[in-house]
Amino acid sequence: MTPDDWIAVRLTAQLAALSTVLLLVVGTPVAWWLARTRSAAKPLVASLVAMPLVLPPTVMGFYLLLLMGPQGPVGQLTQALGLGRLPFTFAGLVAASVLYSMPFVVQPLQQAFEAIPERTLEAAATLRAGPWDRFFTVALPLARPGFLTAGVLGFAHTVGEFGVVLMIGGNIPGATRVLSVAIYGHVEALEFDAAHRLAAGMVGFALLVLLALYLLGRPTGRAAGPGR
Repeated sequence: MTPDDWIAVRLTAQLAALSTVLLLVVGTPVAWWLARTRSAAKPLVASLVAMPLVLPPTVMGFYLLLLMGPQGPVGQLTQALGLGRLPFTFAGLVAASVLYSMPFVVQPLQQAFEAIPERTLEAAATLRAGPWDRFFTVALPLARPGFLTAGVLGFAHTVGEFGVVLMIGGNIPGATRVLSVAIYGHVEALEFDAAHRLAAGMVGFALLVLLALYLLGRPTGRAAGPGR
């Protein structure tokens, strides 16, 4: 692998790690609200969160580019705050990755919160535990498998992004060229050996992710049945 390829690997790992942390921070309250609310707005919010699952990445990247551009509302806000423009920067990649990977974090968390028995939270309330206490001392520990699944999926999906990161970040070495874009660049330059090395690594990574998800979701021997 070339030095530029190693830089792409490092940049991809940094992008995925930072995006996953932000996704868990932002996605947890959204998932909790979706799991507990009876608001009429719930279908709309759930649909907006899940939209990246069905929306072509280039379409989402195009509109994010307009929003973050110099004439877009987000772009004007970041420039007014002295943060500069987000397109074709690492910060822009993080923002786009968080939005595009949102359903891969929110949906597992929502399912984990919905699986918590209501009587468990009610029992905590009878012991004078406030809403925040019930959330942090009861809900979060019980939803731990959902957090593990959400973290793995969020990280893996960010690593595999292509359309959105290409639209928002372009192909700037050392700044926005992540693994998926580096593979595309090697193929475009007919450097198939280099593309194969990176692509094979991505295949191995995907296999490890699926194996981890299987192991996380497999019931233990004690939980599987009363036989032993």
